[in-house]
Amino acid sequence: MKAFVDNARRRALLSGGAGLLLSALFSRRSVASEAVEISMSGAASGAHVWFRPRGLFIQPGQTVRWVNHEVGNVHTVTAYHPDNGKPLRIPGGAASWDSGYLMPDESFALKFDKPGIYDYFCIPHEHAGMVGRIVVGHVDASVRPYATTDALLPAAAVAGFPDVAGILKNRD
Repeated sequence: MKAFVDNARRRALLSGGAGLLLSALFSRRSVASEAVEISMSGAASGAHVWFRPRGLFIQPGQTVRWVNHEVGNVHTVTAYHPDNGKPLRIPGGAASWDSGYLMPDESFALKFDKPGIYDYFCIPHEHAGMVGRIVVGHVDASVRPYATTDALLPAAAVAGFPDVAGILKNRD
């Protein structure tokens, strides 16, 4: 009888160990597929606002989640797209988006499936240069995207876009 108990105990320990191993493997996969966070914030005085990071490289199929970390301000995450009254500065055929106003601690997430360069802005703070750029997948590092539409945007917005080469250089 004692041998049976030991075998049962051994099986329990082995199956428990296997369960831990499987959970570790699956949790690593879920960490890899978790959303990449971009923070929306600003100076306490309200004089400066930003997305951080301003430029981001991701692979197709990854999700980005923007979180408003600013206590006293609302922000949006809005694609440069004619649907939003702006020139097209996302890949052709990619869906437009607008988060609507995000109150403090609210967030908005979006999955990017189509490779290319995505420019976005905050509606109330575009003129303050609150813009961002996401590079999805392989793109030419020497390209200066959407230069033909720069004149249609506020100067602070155009100045705020990081260059593609810099984003690619800083990718993980």
